[in-house]
Amino acid sequence: MVDLVKVRCLQLENRCQIYEARIQFSLVREGSSDSLVSPHKVIRYMQGAFDEDPTVEWFYVIHLNRKNMPLGRTLISRGSATSTVVHAREVFKPAILASATGIICVHNHPSGHTAPSRADIQVTRMLRESARIIGIELLDHMILGTGTDYFSFSEAGLI
Repeated sequence: MVDLVKVRCLQLENRCQIYEARIQFSLVREGSSDSLVSPHKVIRYMQGAFDEDPTVEWFYVIHLNRKNMPLGRTLISRGSATSTVVHAREVFKPAILASATGIICVHNHPSGHTAPSRADIQVTRMLRESARIIGIELLDHMILGTGTDYFSFSEAGLI
């Protein structure tokens, strides 16, 4: 468990409030320790991630070590039927805390159509630039549809 302490000082009463935030790891499922070097392995790794409510978009980040072995995955946001909010701060914070050297971002399209939207392309560009600055490699951003349908920004040459 990683503990973070945030101190917030109130100027009016000349006292501080101290907040503690915790990141807790829990076993989602046991799986193989294969490195995630292909979209099909990522699809297998993400199996079941969107099952709780497949009618809305979910955005996950997978944290990887230097050999592209998964260190874990974090749900970044859960949106609506047509969109979800993603910011680099939320994507890279858990990756930094996990000491990841690379990430793969994955989200679903409830419609089943995997063609990236204009917003998907903009988010990918923002994450690519943020990754370059932070020094954590963005290996792919995948959009999952129905079954094994997917779109890979890496395969399309957009990363």
